[in-house]
Amino acid sequence: MLELIFTRRFAMAHRLIHGSSEICATPHGHNEEVRVYLKPLEVKPLDGKQNVIVPFEKAKSTWHRFIDGSVDHAFQLAENDPLVSWFIEHEPQRIPKLLITPGDPTTELLACLFMSKLNCFLSAEQSGLYCDQIEILETPTNTVRFTGNPLDFIPNIRPPEQCWWRRADISISDLES
Repeated sequence: MLELIFTRRFAMAHRLIHGSSEICATPHGHNEEVRVYLKPLEVKPLDGKQNVIVPFEKAKSTWHRFIDGSVDHAFQLAENDPLVSWFIEHEPQRIPKLLITPGDPTTELLACLFMSKLNCFLSAEQSGLYCDQIEILETPTNTVRFTGNPLDFIPNIRPPEQCWWRRADISISDLES
């Protein structure tokens, strides 16, 4: 089976307020890498001319625009984090750079949200591809790898079709939708 694999780096900040780690309750940041593994929806032979599943540029352009334009330098917060309300009241111009998650923005949750978002892009573009696996390297020693259906793991907080990770746009929250 042929796969297309793309890696992208991004800087981020987050805080985890629900008790998984007291040190992570203070806003802090990481330089992370996200690696995605794309497979064709149907297996068929190469065409004998271009011999590609999908041209690399077509397969990765929306994903890279999403990571570079929305995710890079975003502040990841749980939707019930008091800082969300603070930003809405005091710095509303920064809302587009708040990545809002259902519960703490852990690397595990982000892997599921990102896979769901990427599959929305691929489906909307009728690329003939799907994301089979995703890895997020949080630090040089901590990596999360996810395979499977991300919707089986994402907390079900409201109808899923209303969430940013179910839309083929470059949003990272539902604050502006």
